[in-house]
Amino acid sequence: MHTTSVYPVLMTDRVAETAAFYQDHFGFRPMFSADWYVHLQSTADASVNLAILDGNHATIPEVGRGRVSGLILNFEVDDVDAEHARLVAAGLPVLLPLRDEDFGQRHFITADPNGVLIDVITPIPPKGEFASLYQPEALPD
Repeated sequence: MHTTSVYPVLMTDRVAETAAFYQDHFGFRPMFSADWYVHLQSTADASVNLAILDGNHATIPEVGRGRVSGLILNFEVDDVDAEHARLVAAGLPVLLPLRDEDFGQRHFITADPNGVLIDVITPIPPKGEFASLYQPEALPD
């Protein structure tokens, strides 16, 4: 199989509100907009995409209908401190405070209107035994 794109699709009953949230706070723009589906693309990188779908739409098999659950979206950014300040100023909740992790991340966690967790991350050098868990080409600088 030759895959040309992979992106998450968030199922919700709040399509317009959720799409607006990612546009307002995470730099996405709509590439397709309907009342039941919005395809978003990053304004900074066209290869970064996210879709918002009405969880009860007829295109979803009945067994899969519903809402998002058990999901964390990771956004790797150049300056997590600046993003933390910007999103806190915008009133987003901070569910995990900004902190450094020995496994190689400086990050914090917020949430979208559906409760989807959003982990905003800047990779940092790992400490101790965590460095040996990385492939050499994947080690953060």
